[in-house]
Amino acid sequence: MSLIRLLIRLVPWILIGFATFFLWRSCNNAFLREEKQPAVVVNHNTILTKVEELGRMELVRYNFKDVVEYQKDYSKWLPNSKVVLIVAGEAVGCVDFTKLRPEDIQFIGDSVVQVALPEPEVCYYKVDHSQSKVFSKENTYFQDADLVQESYRYAEQNVKKAALNSGILRQTQVNAEKVLKPILEEITGKRVVLVPQRRIQTPELPPKR
Repeated sequence: MSLIRLLIRLVPWILIGFATFFLWRSCNNAFLREEKQPAVVVNHNTILTKVEELGRMELVRYNFKDVVEYQKDYSKWLPNSKVVLIVAGEAVGCVDFTKLRPEDIQFIGDSVVQVALPEPEVCYYKVDHSQSKVFSKENTYFQDADLVQESYRYAEQNVKKAALNSGILRQTQVNAEKVLKPILEEITGKRVVLVPQRRIQTPELPPKR
């Protein structure tokens, strides 16, 4: 009988223990859920600052890989600073149709349309930083960031120079004829002749006496 009485007395404490354990477990899970899934509030205040008319047709893209060694002389008493970059870049050739004038389109007879196209140009050129990296740095004298930035600016200008030397403008003109001529002939139902747009140059005045 004494064992039964002891069990009867322990039952409430056992129940309280289980209740306390489940309460602690529930609260702990609630706190963990709050930590794993924090509330995020995002406010947008987007302002339109500028609207531009786009009339450029991109016709060719040149991709480049280059190793650029950029040196800078800080002092005659110190060795030159040097940064070596492995650079990936691209340049795009296009024709800007916003420069097309009404007089640039002429109908010759009943079967021919002559279109004077604006000169091809390099739309943009840039260094692809995701595909470029700094290979080495020497004697930077705590000017690492500035030197690397200068090196990339030089590399970007070199991308444009390399594209021009590789004939990007000529290739843009060739691609313009390949792309535009069939489209214009389909639209007009006539034979289309593409010619360069004429530039009227202002004559130089003789020097004053």
